[in-house]
Amino acid sequence: MAFFPFFIDLAGKKILIAGGGNVALRKAEKLLPFGADIAAVSPAFCEGFAVLGNVCLYCREFRDSDIDGAFAVIAATDDRTLNRHIFELCGAEKILVNTVDDPENCGFYFPALVQAGNVTAGISTGGASPIFARYIKEKVAGALDGKTLAAGDILAKYRPVIKQRFSTAEKRKEAAEALLQRCADGEPPDKNEIEELLESL
Repeated sequence: MAFFPFFIDLAGKKILIAGGGNVALRKAEKLLPFGADIAAVSPAFCEGFAVLGNVCLYCREFRDSDIDGAFAVIAATDDRTLNRHIFELCGAEKILVNTVDDPENCGFYFPALVQAGNVTAGISTGGASPIFARYIKEKVAGALDGKTLAAGDILAKYRPVIKQRFSTAEKRKEAAEALLQRCADGEPPDKNEIEELLESL
C-alpha cells in the first residue's frame, strides 16, 4: 500500500525514543537535523548516543508516563511485548508512534531520507522493497549536487522579487521556469544576468 508523504515542522516538538540500541540511534540521527526536542529512555545506550548531543538520555526502564506531552514516539526496544504496549499507550492518547521492524504497529513510517540544503526528499515503497527505496535514495542524492543546490538557492532568493515584479501567477511561473532553465544551462548567473533575464520577460 502506498503512504502519503506528509512534511511536518518538528522544531521544538517532543519526540520520545524508547530504546538505546543502534536502531534507536539511527532514528535519533535522522531526526536531529530537523530541530526536534528528542529524549531517549533505555536501561543502557549504545556508544553512539554519548557523542550524539542534543538528545536527553534517561538511563532506566520505560515508564508509561514517558509519553506524556510527546508529539511522536518511536518504540525501538528489543522487547516486542514492550513495543506493543507502547504502541497501545500512544494509540489511546492519539500520539503518533513508529514501532521499528513492525509495520502492523505503526502510525507513521520513516522513509529513505535524503537531505541537502533546503531540500528534503522521502522515498517509500510502502514496505514492498526497502532495497529499491535505498536505490532511489542514492539516485536522488546524486542529483543534489552543488550546482543543483545553488540553483535552488537562487530561485529561493528571487522568488519574492518575481512575485513583486509579475502580476499574474502565469507570468510568475514563466519567470521562475526561465530562471531555473538559465541556472541549469551553465554556471550560476550573477545578479546582472538575472536582472537582464527578468527584464526580457
